[in-house]
Amino acid sequence: MRAILIAFAFLTAVTFGAKAQDTDIQTVIGNQIEAFKVDDFDTAFTFASPNIQGIFRTPENFGRMVSQGYPMVWRPAAVEYLELEERGGQYFQRVMITDQSGRVHLLGYAMLETENG
Repeated sequence: MRAILIAFAFLTAVTFGAKAQDTDIQTVIGNQIEAFKVDDFDTAFTFASPNIQGIFRTPENFGRMVSQGYPMVWRPAAVEYLELEERGGQYFQRVMITDQSGRVHLLGYAMLETENG
């Protein structure tokens, strides 16, 4: 599975299974955020969907977009996972991120299945 951050263009990979899917999704999103926090754009890029990888082409381009356009994801002060919804066979994870200035951002990750999971 791949996650698409609705309106924010971040994607992560995950496989699903009943109740464990909440934990799996949160782990994958968290792993991508942890990679961003240490500027490991190669790892963060591995969580991107093929579509997003095609748009940005390289981990460096992807990392530049995140660090310049979405600093709350690049250097969050706090991350809290909210509800996980299933709509029409697709999962959506809401995430509340507090940035370094204390501002709160609500983000949505849509999970997309690919041939790799």
